[in-house]
Amino acid sequence: MRELWKQPLTAIGIVLLVIFILMALLAPWLAPSDPAAIHLASRLQPPSPAHWFGTDELGRDILSRVIYGARISMIVATSVVGLALLLGLILGGVAGYYGGWIDTVLNVLLMNTFLALPGLLLAIAFVAFLGPGLWNLVFALSITGWVGYARLARAQVLAAREREYVEASRALGAGDLRIFLRHILPNIMQPILVQAAIGMAGTILAEATLSFLGLGVPPPTSSWGAMLNDARFHLFDAPHMVVFPGLAIMLCVLAFNFLGDGMRDQLDPRTRRIARLGAGV
Repeated sequence: MRELWKQPLTAIGIVLLVIFILMALLAPWLAPSDPAAIHLASRLQPPSPAHWFGTDELGRDILSRVIYGARISMIVATSVVGLALLLGLILGGVAGYYGGWIDTVLNVLLMNTFLALPGLLLAIAFVAFLGPGLWNLVFALSITGWVGYARLARAQVLAAREREYVEASRALGAGDLRIFLRHILPNIMQPILVQAAIGMAGTILAEATLSFLGLGVPPPTSSWGAMLNDARFHLFDAPHMVVFPGLAIMLCVLAFNFLGDGMRDQLDPRTRRIARLGAGV
């Protein structure tokens, strides 16, 4: 963590990420008003001391809705990446560890089938079939996002299963599950964690896209993508409706990308060696 703070972009990403996490956790105390409260007399007001981010077409406070929207984005990002990572580790680990016909079925048939289908379109199809809702959205994005983690896990397991410490554990009588959990998994988690951090940025964009299409959480729940959908009819008479949720999405995605890049630079020995050579160490 000390090394991550030394990188300016990574430090910015960590600070932004902490801000969004605090917004999600403390939304009831940080929001100045009820995000679903309708005040038609105050509709489409520009930013002012009374409403720092202005109001939307129903008179709802945009700052409050942006703060509560962080909660939806953080829940979706962590849930989707967690489920997709778990599924990818299981299927990719099994395919890479055992190989043979198991690898053929899981990698050649199952993974390539999912890779051949556009992920976002597949998620739209799942949500359209299941209906809008938070957990339906999480399920759809998890089903379409596990393949990348599975392919990465498979490649890492293929390289690690022939290492000396794995052979030594197998010679001592350790079972497959113990070898995988105690010896292989800890040694392949570095690139997977980097992929997970960057994957959260993509998940936030996917959630915003589905919410913009009306396939996210149903109203009146605040969502950044749904706020952009509401704002598309007021691009010229109330541009603040687009600016603030758009900035929230951009900064949140940048935060995860900066964090992922910083983790990659610190966890990759080759990158650290190049950095030391460049610094003259």
